[in-house]
Amino acid sequence: MQTLLDGVASICRDAGAAIIEVYEGTDFDVETKADDSPLTAADTAAHRVIVAGLEKLASDIPVLSEESDDIPWSVRKDWQRYFLVDPLDGTKEFVSRNGEFTVNVALVDNNRPVLGVVFVPVKDVLYAGFQGGAAGESGTAFVEESGHRRELRARNLMAHLKQDKPLTVVASRRHGGDALKSCMARLEATFGRVETKSMGSSLKFCLIADGQADFYPRLAPTSEWDTAAAQAVVEAAGGRVVDTSFSPLRYNTGEDLLNPHFYVIGDDSYGWERVLG
Repeated sequence: MQTLLDGVASICRDAGAAIIEVYEGTDFDVETKADDSPLTAADTAAHRVIVAGLEKLASDIPVLSEESDDIPWSVRKDWQRYFLVDPLDGTKEFVSRNGEFTVNVALVDNNRPVLGVVFVPVKDVLYAGFQGGAAGESGTAFVEESGHRRELRARNLMAHLKQDKPLTVVASRRHGGDALKSCMARLEATFGRVETKSMGSSLKFCLIADGQADFYPRLAPTSEWDTAAAQAVVEAAGGRVVDTSFSPLRYNTGEDLLNPHFYVIGDDSYGWERVLG
């Protein structure tokens, strides 16, 4: 898996370079897709780089990308392993030029994301991880920044709270609503002090994996390519991603490619069900 992870990471860096070429241009066109989400030349360029790279790296594994999401369920239902790709996660962040967008590639095996890479082109930061396999290979989660690699580990919540520090909740810049307000009210009633960090794209997951936040409630729509790579990183770092019934978030289980609402949890040993169940 380490060899495969290294190959996917290299492909994500190449896709990031294609994105930056568009990002640093004087202007770029923005199209609107059928679901009202934006599409730029950077999305398309990154998609082409990733698909071509994965074909060379592992031609026997099919690819499902946000920009090729018309593959029918009649074909996908027979996939045991496949790559799930978001060539540019956070296109709205890209358009607003705030730098909070990523390249996401995951390997999904038996409906679980077992390997993931999240690359931040503007900052040249790469988050990656895979879970240990049946063959005895141990998993790993790490971040590469400024030529340095360090381990990722979700933090222990009780140890954090014992230092008289607040619960840290990460939230979307663009999605709120009554369900999120209710969730936050429960957290405040339980923990008292709650600190909120706002961020775009799958970087919210990465804060959990890196021990910089404890909890991310996503109570608004997402698609499977938005979350798979980052989920793999979080879970390789010791966290967990679950739906609001606390069942693991799974992929390619039906024709619909939308996720249920979900929680990203840093400390899996804490009794979150008692707080939110």
